[in-house]
Amino acid sequence: MSRGMSGALLLLAFVVVATSKWRVVAELHHVVGGDRGWDPDSDLLSWSNHRVFRVGDQIWFTYSVAQGLIAEVESREEYEACDVRNPIKMYNEGLHTVPLEREGIRYFASTDPQNCKTGLKLHLHVLPKDHDHHDNASPVTKIVEAVAPSTPSSAYSLSYHYCHGTILALGLMFFVTMLLA
Repeated sequence: MSRGMSGALLLLAFVVVATSKWRVVAELHHVVGGDRGWDPDSDLLSWSNHRVFRVGDQIWFTYSVAQGLIAEVESREEYEACDVRNPIKMYNEGLHTVPLEREGIRYFASTDPQNCKTGLKLHLHVLPKDHDHHDNASPVTKIVEAVAPSTPSSAYSLSYHYCHGTILALGLMFFVTMLLA
């Protein structure tokens, strides 16, 4: 194979990799309430208004059980009335990770009636995964806010998984490079 043809193949392989639609998908971990966590002094409404929640993300509840538990309720009416008598799920251990597995609105409320009425409740609108992301994208996990003081390994989690297509493209580039030698 001539040197010019090998160079053209290498350039073609580079263009295919550079212009492909392989992307990285971010899965966000939202620590509810930021540094304060799920706390009566947190402004959860303001906190949630500045975030986008998508399928695949997770929310983390950190709270003091002494201030009440967290109930996930079914309806907006139960949420607004702080009616936690018939919860979908009850969170009662002080630290919970809740995966956002489907689109829609989720409602969470404090089981302490006074705390709930003064704003210790949260509703989330979970959006679909971003349309630019494809099945061949690789997941990346990013924590939006870390719980104050924590060990570095639990405060930040960033993992990379390379998609199959990227590995094949790198193999192709290696093969073409070997042909040039």
